[in-house]
Order: sequence, then C-alpha cells, then structure tokens
Amino acid sequence: MANVLNEEKKHQVLALGRLGWSLRQIQQATHIRRETASQHLKAAGIAVRSPGGWGRRAAKPANQVITDFGAGKPAFPVIPGSNCNPKTNPKKLSTKEKATSKPANEAITDSGVITDLNPSQRDEVGALSSEQGISPQHSAGACEAYRETIELGLSRGRNAMAIWQDLVDEFSFASSYQSVQRFMRKLRGSQAPEARVVISTPPGQEGQVDYGSGPMVRDPDTRKYRRTRLFVLTLGCSRKAVRLLTFRSSARIWAELHERAFRRLGGATRIVVLDNLREGVLVPDVYDPALNPLYRDVLAHYGAVAMPCRIQDPDRKGKVESGVGHAQRTPLRGLRFESLEAAQEIIMRR
Repeated sequence: MANVLNEEKKHQVLALGRLGWSLRQIQQATHIRRETASQHLKAAGIAVRSPGGWGRRAAKPANQVITDFGAGKPAFPVIPGSNCNPKTNPKKLSTKEKATSKPANEAITDSGVITDLNPSQRDEVGALSSEQGISPQHSAGACEAYRETIELGLSRGRNAMAIWQDLVDEFSFASSYQSVQRFMRKLRGSQAPEARVVISTPPGQEGQVDYGSGPMVRDPDTRKYRRTRLFVLTLGCSRKAVRLLTFRSSARIWAELHERAFRRLGGATRIVVLDNLREGVLVPDVYDPALNPLYRDVLAHYGAVAMPCRIQDPDRKGKVESGVGHAQRTPLRGLRFESLEAAQEIIMRR
C-alpha cells in the first residue's frame, strides 16, 4: 500500500492510535503497514511504541518467596491422640478398608439424604435450584403436565429459554429453566455446540452491529403482515445488547438506529464493527472500504470510528451474530404481532 492514505483510512489510523493501539494491532485491523501508520501517527503528534519494545514482556513477580529451607511449606496441626504427625507417614488403610471404601454418592436435600445416585441423577440433582427447593421427581412431573405446550413450542422452532418464559408468563410455571431444558433434551436429544473463537475487548471499546430478520408484524398502512428488520448492537465486553425493530431500512434509518442504541446504553463505544451492508459501507474492499458519509459523520459526532469486517469474514463480529440468532430463536420465533410496539416490548422484556 502506498504511503499516501485517503482521508477515511487516515482518520481510522489516527483514531486507533489515540486509543492506545499498538502498530501491530493497527496493521492487523486496517491492513496498513506499520511503517505507514507510524509516519501518520508521528506527524499528528501521537505517541508510537518504540521498535525495541516489540515482543518484550515484563517478568512476572514471584508469587511466593522462600527465604529459608522449608519456610514456604504449610504448617499442619497435630491432633492429640492421632497418627497424623507431619514427621511420620500417615496412617495407611488396610486391605479390608480399601475394598469397602466408596466415593461420596450422597446428595443431601432439605427432606433428607438421597443415597446411591448414578451420575446422571447426581447431575440432575445438582442442577436444581436450591432456592426453589424442587426435587427431581417434582420437576419432571411439572414439565410432563405441560408436554403439549412444550411440543408445540418445539414444532415452532422455539428453544428452551423461550418455552420456559412462555410457561412462566401464561401458566405461572414454578419450576426452573433447567428442568424445561432437561425435558426438551429427552424429547429431541442433545447436540454438541460448535467451537468459536472468543475476541476479548476492554469495557467501552468495541460495539458490534448487524441486521437480521425480525418477526411478522401487521403493517398499519396495508393492514397486512410483513417481515420486519431486526437491528442489534452488542457490546464487546459485557455482551449487553440493544435490539430494535423497523419495517424498512435506509442510510438515514441506519444512523437513527445507532443514535437510539447509544441513548439507551448511555454512551457510545470507541469502535463500531459492522458488516459490509450498503447502509454503512458504500464500496466494500479489503484495504480501502468507502464508508457512507452520513454514517461516518454520525459516528464522528459520538467520537466513534467504524471498522468494517473483511469480505466473507462474519466471525469477526460473532458476538452480535449470536445476539441476532438469540433474538430470532428465543423471544420472536413462531410469533406474530399486531403492532411494532408490541413486538418491541417483547424483545425488551426478554
């Protein structure tokens, strides 16, 4: 890449430099050589890490300092009348004691002691809420009473959390979410989740935005059901998300949704990671993506900088992708609404 950058890339490099990013991080995020980024940062008076500091790490302090032989060893109290003297070997179990000894398989509940549990039963007992004090038999019976409702939710594609929330709202369901999850696992079987890479960011630094398909809502103009668009902004550190619904999208609506999300969060993030949709990026490119001028000016007003993902690289904003999928599967799946306000209230409450 040439040493001369356009105004958008130059603004992006300077914004990341003011955030304290290293030259290596800036190169990985913007695909601009470190030498070029360093020249622009030095010209703007922004401090740049010295070349000799690359790859050096400070030595970790010692967790424990032993000043004398045996000083770091823990002291074991000696119980009178026992064979637990630290200077002698501990008492060895006899052959008969070894043969009769068993691991602790007892689960103590409020009603008494449950003995001889197999592994699956111990896991079931451990997952129950101690605050509710519900036994496994009671949880299974409570879910069995709502089998038709649970099966109906499964046929609509709703997940365990959505079905549990429906049971609580409509039938005052008293059992825990884990009981519904176990009951659904018996009905359809368990599936192993796919492994994903986790990107860690400091608080307030990064937010990820994306569109998704919303629920069917009756249009006030045509009085017909139509598909809405779901806007989601997810914070990179806390995973707190703002979900908004709209009937249509444009560059102006895309900017207004960001403003509504920032007001609801009480502030803006330093970086906004987005996909290469036309409302935010006019010309997708690996090195020099052209941002929408309106969207760029709105983010500049809030002190944020846009960082489009690379083409065909959706995992870079996997946190908001997960948030969109959760909203589609949990509060909205299989439901229709008579107004946009009613649908917005459901996704805000759940």
